[in-house]
Amino acid sequence: MADLRLIVGLGNPGRQYALTRHNAGERWLRSFSERFEITLSEEARFRGELGRAELFGEEVRLLFPTTFMNVSGEAIGATAGFFKIAPSEILIVYDDVAFPLGVSKIRLGGGHNGHNGVRSAIEAFNGRHDFVRLRIGVGHPGDPAGMTPYLTREKMSADELEIERTSAWLDDQVVQFALSGRWQKAMTHFHAPDEPQAEG
Repeated sequence: MADLRLIVGLGNPGRQYALTRHNAGERWLRSFSERFEITLSEEARFRGELGRAELFGEEVRLLFPTTFMNVSGEAIGATAGFFKIAPSEILIVYDDVAFPLGVSKIRLGGGHNGHNGVRSAIEAFNGRHDFVRLRIGVGHPGDPAGMTPYLTREKMSADELEIERTSAWLDDQVVQFALSGRWQKAMTHFHAPDEPQAEG
């Protein structure tokens, strides 16, 4: 598979959204950038905050779209187009109501499952959806009518944020596998971290 060249964390811009469930992708991206000391800087032409680093011998860029969630594809498409990055070379990190809090999954390709940010990314790539996803479980409100406030208005507690952070943590081995395009190994290690992994 293709090497990982761009990591995108989805969320809504503005401090009022920072602790909401819909901004799980942004929180993950900022934590990742701090861990590897990657500076994110506002880039107007890309409609987002962009960073660049060399990790484990591989070049990678980080992007937080500063558009609202439902038009995230504008920033993703502009960035990918400028740097000539294919959808298959992108990891998009976002909240997922299909999983309870504490469960996160890596998936290769697929549909948008009703997530507006992912839908916008697929539209930006003219229907291509072969990017990798890190789906961070945030639970479901139960009543679909309460979805919007549940995702965009309710603030998560410190305990909930720590559970989220732990569930979506990619250790150095997973990061190395991902950067070099060894996604099957990355997924196996991420989903079953206690199992020994062979190199290769």
